[in-house]
Amino acid sequence: MDRQVRYTRGQALVDLLARRIVIIDGAMGTMIQRLRLNEAQYRGVGLNGRAEPDARFSDHEGDLKGNNELLSLTRPDVIADIHAAYLAAGADIIETNTFGANCIAQVDYGLQRWVWEMNVESSRLARAACDRYGTTENPRFVAGALGPTPRTASISPDVNDPGARNVTFDELEHAYHEQALALIEGGVDVLLVETVFDTLNAKAALFAIERAFDASGERLPVIVSGTVTDASGRLLSGQTVTAFWASVRHVRPLAVGLNCALGAALMKPYLQELARAATDTYISCYPNAGLPNPMSDTGFDEGPEDTARLLHAFAREGLVNIVGGCCGTTPDHIAAIAGATRGCAPRALRWPRDVAA
Repeated sequence: MDRQVRYTRGQALVDLLARRIVIIDGAMGTMIQRLRLNEAQYRGVGLNGRAEPDARFSDHEGDLKGNNELLSLTRPDVIADIHAAYLAAGADIIETNTFGANCIAQVDYGLQRWVWEMNVESSRLARAACDRYGTTENPRFVAGALGPTPRTASISPDVNDPGARNVTFDELEHAYHEQALALIEGGVDVLLVETVFDTLNAKAALFAIERAFDASGERLPVIVSGTVTDASGRLLSGQTVTAFWASVRHVRPLAVGLNCALGAALMKPYLQELARAATDTYISCYPNAGLPNPMSDTGFDEGPEDTARLLHAFAREGLVNIVGGCCGTTPDHIAAIAGATRGCAPRALRWPRDVAA
């Protein structure tokens, strides 16, 4: 990847955030779930009639169904189509299909050795989609997604042993370092540490990213997005959003925000708290489509107009710079959000700042 090209794109995103509210895409998992792919399709037998599974995974022991990150290798057309749908709906930023593409999460499928390729190919798929849809006047950006992993450094997995841990900081840092290097190699514009339920996990990711910047000789903007799990207003590891911001602000992220777990209506007071605390940083918000609803096609109870109306209110209140959707949201949601927030002024920073791009 040409460093000057990447620097130019990063600066273009910084400039865009100063001008208007930026749209990030919606749920990847929701879109994949709607396809109802079976085991054979996860192994490479496609919806287009391809007869043979991917030879690399055809004899793999254990089920692979549900490993969405594997689809970047076995069914890249599925992932490319989802990216294209979100870009056509008006997304400025699309996330790579890498939420669980780390060696800790992939242990569940026995695919740890494929992590590097998952991240590089996922990045290239998103990059190609953005290059097709982007123009000089309306560039599109790739966010390399780093999820929280299924293990937590701060919370015991055993209620009878509060001191027990099933992962160490060093193990998390190693996993994130590998992932960050691969995402950079694949051509992302931003690194997004998202769905943070344990701030110690996030700190491992942020430390790993700094090492990856040193190793690669490149520095990209970073976005950090936490998850308030319930009405307590705290992350699962116990921090309020103000404390969460205090714990990660040293990396001077391009944006900090909230995603997942809650719909926009329930997320609002915590977003307001974060906006009051992070006065010199852009604010992102991509909530779930309301509450879980098994009777709905997406599994959540908010339609596109509902989510768009709520995010429009956030924009009118001056709370947000980046908006989009998490679980249960679709390209229809993103199109509605883009339309509802068009013309709304972005949240102004309290004082100017420089962001490395």
